[in-house]
Amino acid sequence: MLRIVEGHASEYRPIASVGAACGLRQGELFGLAEEDVDFEEMVIHVRRQVKKLGSEFVFALPKNDTERTVPMSDGTALILKEHIEAREPRPYTLPWEKTDGEPRTVKLLFRWTDDKHIRARTYDELVWKPELFYAGVIAAPKTDRRGRRQYVSSRENGMHALRHYFASITLADGVNIKELAEYLGHSNPGFTLRLYTHMLPSSHERARKAVDSRLAKLFALKSHVAVTEQAAVRSPMTSRELDDGLDPDQPTVSL
Repeated sequence: MLRIVEGHASEYRPIASVGAACGLRQGELFGLAEEDVDFEEMVIHVRRQVKKLGSEFVFALPKNDTERTVPMSDGTALILKEHIEAREPRPYTLPWEKTDGEPRTVKLLFRWTDDKHIRARTYDELVWKPELFYAGVIAAPKTDRRGRRQYVSSRENGMHALRHYFASITLADGVNIKELAEYLGHSNPGFTLRLYTHMLPSSHERARKAVDSRLAKLFALKSHVAVTEQAAVRSPMTSRELDDGLDPDQPTVSL
């Protein structure tokens, strides 16, 4: 992941970083605006995507027509603040949902070299795939008869892999399936579970970590290996008489 981000030109580096840190889809990243980033609440509101309809582009609701809110880490916030300071977002307008829909204007965070919105196919061929090669994920490109580079890649290593990366690191550190489904914009947590069940940490390992975390003070007690004065007095080996004077061989309460 680090190699992929390093290979990006500085103006596009935050795209891959936010994708990995927040699990946004490609179109959602391209539609992200300054007003969607809440540095006080430390969240990102996913409100739109850049969507292609025929040969035209529009702003549209995210997949499943549902907005969502994703937590923003301190590192993610720092990256976005630096990007906003270096490249002040300016208003950009596209029709809403339909090519003849009502115009919507937002301060897009990311623009292409022509100062327009970023097109997925252009980004894939000129930015994403070259960085995959730089990171050693895919093979070197071949050249067609017109001198254009042709990279061999698959759906498995498209930008959607950033969402899988986000899912893997959050699950590994204890985010539950219901929360992850909300962050990814899945309408059914069951779908999220089926998709990422293989990424869930071993239940044995989770149980070990939970016990060690909650009982750390108990396990640190020296009295587990050392005989303390209190333990010596109360030990059943020093007296056959319990505190209440009852014979332990004749308990009054059965378990």
